[in-house]
Amino acid sequence: MPNGIKIVHRWTPSPVAYIGVMVGAGTRDEAPQENGMAHYIEHCVFKGTNHHSARQIIHAIEGIGGEINAYTTKEETTFYAAILAEHVQLTLHLIAEMLLDPAFKKEETDKERMVIMDEIESYNDSPSELIYDDFESLVFAGSSLALPILGTKKTLKHISSKPEYAKAWMQAHYRPERMVVFCQGNVKPEKIFKLAEKEFGHLSAEGGLSAQRSNSVSDLTAPEKERSYRKHTHQVHAMLGGRAYPIGHENQMAFFLLNNILGGGSLNSRLNLSLRESKGLVYTVESTYTPLSDTGYWCVYWACDPEDYKKSLGLVRDELNKLKDQPLSETALRNALTQLRGQLAISAQNQENSALAMAKSVLYRGEAPLWQESFRKIEQTTAQKLQEVANESFCDQNSYILTYE
Repeated sequence: MPNGIKIVHRWTPSPVAYIGVMVGAGTRDEAPQENGMAHYIEHCVFKGTNHHSARQIIHAIEGIGGEINAYTTKEETTFYAAILAEHVQLTLHLIAEMLLDPAFKKEETDKERMVIMDEIESYNDSPSELIYDDFESLVFAGSSLALPILGTKKTLKHISSKPEYAKAWMQAHYRPERMVVFCQGNVKPEKIFKLAEKEFGHLSAEGGLSAQRSNSVSDLTAPEKERSYRKHTHQVHAMLGGRAYPIGHENQMAFFLLNNILGGGSLNSRLNLSLRESKGLVYTVESTYTPLSDTGYWCVYWACDPEDYKKSLGLVRDELNKLKDQPLSETALRNALTQLRGQLAISAQNQENSALAMAKSVLYRGEAPLWQESFRKIEQTTAQKLQEVANESFCDQNSYILTYE
């Protein structure tokens, strides 16, 4: 739209539509003293607007059989709903009202602060989830990417003390040029465009922050390479990894394939075959690649008995070294591509994930390729390119280790 908001719609024959708004504002945009603000706002806009109470919002969506949801990441906050396609107008209107006219009544936001504090405690009780936040704080030390999404009890108390704090933050960061209105389902594109213009077309592009983040982490050097916490857990929880390519990098697709070979979500990944199937040392081992707007990170996570930690770490390093030292055979590369093609096709059948991925791609790249188009880029990857990417990504200078003991 003229004010900078992007609109994307993908028609599908499904009677269920996913519609929402993705905002390029997350934990990364917070100052240390306001850590947790993006997530706090995500919660609080559900507590009522200046026209509808929290119960009225919930009943409006769930009364038509829909589901409304939201989530916060390091770089985005997303609000969306799954509804029958005939209800897109009502749904987008309610989401727009939540984002543009939230009430922030203190008696309601105080309740939500307590809910988030319980969420923090719940998170602290789950080492397999908490370790990802702590690993990001290690890899991105010195950057706002190191801050936890939920914030802390201290910062929550501060940011919830006055409604003005949250309102000012939204005004500064919920800018048109950082917003994507998205929809996927059996709805005519013209209808979505008209609805988006009606709800968001009046927003001004003047003032606020630019769409480009200024707090780059590319030149930051993390002071530590290893960190350990005493958590008194039965198992050792461990994570090894480092920084990786950002969204849109020429090597992003190659690394996506490489990560899938290493420890993606399949039982025949190299790490699973080595640590679990062959040695029986772990119940879970997985590798993850998370590209961000101008950086990213990869990591390997596993949990094992304390006496098996060194052996497990050695096996993880062995698999990383094999990918660096030994190019894939033509057969192995072909098999890896065949597997990934099937995984992408199956994943695309999940309408919710497909709609959210589409919105994120438009937010950062201005395009929303189908999975077939993405795969065509991936299948151009050669064994030599995979080996080059492995050597660049898995080198000792880019190796960080975090453990819970």
